[in-house]
Order: sequence, then C-alpha cells, then structure tokens
Amino acid sequence: MTTTSFRPGRRAVVAAAAALPLGAALAACSSDTGEGPDLGGGEGGGSDGGGAEGSAFDDAVASGPLAAEDAVAASAWATAIKEKDQLIRGGTLANQVFSLASTSGGRPTGFDAGITQLLARYILGEGGEEKVEYIDTTVETRETLVQNGTVDCVIATYSITPERLEVINFAGPYYLSGTAIQVRTEDAETITGPEDLTGLNLVTQANSTGIQAIEEFVPDYDPEKVQTLPDNESCVAALKQGRSDAYVLDQGVLLGNSAADPDVTVVGEPFVDDPYGIGLSKEDEDALDFVNTFLQEIIDSGTWESLWTATVGEVIDGEAPEPPVPGELPA
Repeated sequence: MTTTSFRPGRRAVVAAAAALPLGAALAACSSDTGEGPDLGGGEGGGSDGGGAEGSAFDDAVASGPLAAEDAVAASAWATAIKEKDQLIRGGTLANQVFSLASTSGGRPTGFDAGITQLLARYILGEGGEEKVEYIDTTVETRETLVQNGTVDCVIATYSITPERLEVINFAGPYYLSGTAIQVRTEDAETITGPEDLTGLNLVTQANSTGIQAIEEFVPDYDPEKVQTLPDNESCVAALKQGRSDAYVLDQGVLLGNSAADPDVTVVGEPFVDDPYGIGLSKEDEDALDFVNTFLQEIIDSGTWESLWTATVGEVIDGEAPEPPVPGELPA
C-alpha cells in the first residue's frame, strides 16, 4: 500500500496513519505542515527545552536503569568511560526526530539522543545523562572514528550491514527502520515507490545503504543519474534545488527532514529493512555484550517504550512497536 497525498494538516494525517502499518504511518505523518514534533521539550516544545524537567523525554531518560558496579568493573570498555566520567558519542544533532541539538542549552532530544543519554546514565549513574560529548559524524567517517577510538560508540540511525560488520561491531538492533524515498512535496502524488524512480535523477549519501537499495529495487536505474553526497544536508539541498528528483535513504533520517521542512515529504512505504545498531570497536571485545545487556534492560524495564512514545511516537499515532531483540543481527 502506498500513500499518495501528503498535504493534509497534522490532525488529518495522524488520524489516517492510525490505520497504516508502522512504516507507512511514519511516512504519512512525516508530511506534517512543517511544525516540528514536540519531543518532550517542556512548555516550549521541540528542542528548545530539551531535557526540561518534567517533560516526557526527560522522564523517559530519568527512568533508565543503572548498571551494577560489578558489571561496569567487569567491562574494560565501560570502566574506561567510568574513569573519564564521560561518554563520547559519534552521531548527528540535526535530525528532528532522532537527535536534535537544543537551542537553549538543554540536552539534545530524539530517539537516538535518548538512547545515548540512557547508556551514559547506565554506566555513569544518576546524572550521567548530562555527561555526554557529542562528536559529529557522517556516513563516510563513522567507521573510522569508531576504529581509531575517537568516539566510544556511534548512535546515529546507523544501519547494520554485512559490509560494516567486517570492520566494526554492532550492538543491537535497537530500532527497526527501512529504506524509503523523499521527494519535493509538490511531487508526492507522482512518485510513490521505487518503481517510479526509473529515469529520474536520484541522490543518496555516499557509503550509505541507499546506494545498494537503488541498485536492487529501481528498475533499469542509470548509474550516471545517481548522485552521492557526503551528508544529509547536501542531499536535501540537491532535492529542493531540483538537482535531484528523489532522495533515497533510511526512513529515520528522511522522517527528521520532513518533520523539519514542509517542502520535502516521505512517500510510500519502506522497501528495504534497515535495523539500527550501536557502532563499537572490535578492539573493545567486552563492549558488545555490555551494550546488548543495556539494551535488553531498557526494553525489559519499559524505558525503550517510554522513549519511543516521547520521540518517534510524537509524529505517528498508535502504540509503540515491539522492540527488536538485541543480538539478533541480520544474516
């Protein structure tokens, strides 16, 4: 099933999305009027009050479990973070739904930002969510920064792929997304799926899963019409300026774009599964088990659901999906 109209106001879109599968509902509701989703930022909404006391986002993070001292001590990776009293996370602060910087000095908000802060709290204890250094990464730099130890982990709508598993480890998956299509809102009725992309100028991020998705699912695609750019902002600019007709990437990123900008819209349903994982160095041998244990604990405690409701759940209707099982990686 595809969604062909994305012009209604938020209330109408949310109501319609209630009847759709999760992927389609995300796509439908990402076509809001341009007002960003309220990610639990307190009275002001959005990112301005990120981490504000009493917000849904802040309450979700504050509900997170704390690791036992002996569990931290048994992990060299967690112990190193504990000793420096800081978690260094690679990622982005430009996605309105998954990880967005505050404009008023509060903590970043969004699903990935919340996972980051929950992990810092889990290792560092009460108040640990405040002790995160956020290092900007792109699809071309993530593996390198993990491998050379610049960051402790990458949490960045980071799709788990066999190719990436050859050079780094992934804890998770912690979220299930899918490759989707973003177009200019004015074109939302004419482009609804990969079968409509043949002959069009396409853009995706370099070193991303979008490249393989185009190769496999766009009929008779022309490699000369596929442009790869270094980051999300460049891809959105290419789309809005007419240098590209469609932007192909995982839905988590595209959803953030549509929530922030009424000129771009996610169309149709995801057509490739994209499980998100937490990127870790292969040299940190005990990090994988430690972080998977953390993910299972936030799922079992209900914190994962609370965080989803306070972030992704603000832009779709319906109950939180069943979380993925940490450690069950794609074949």
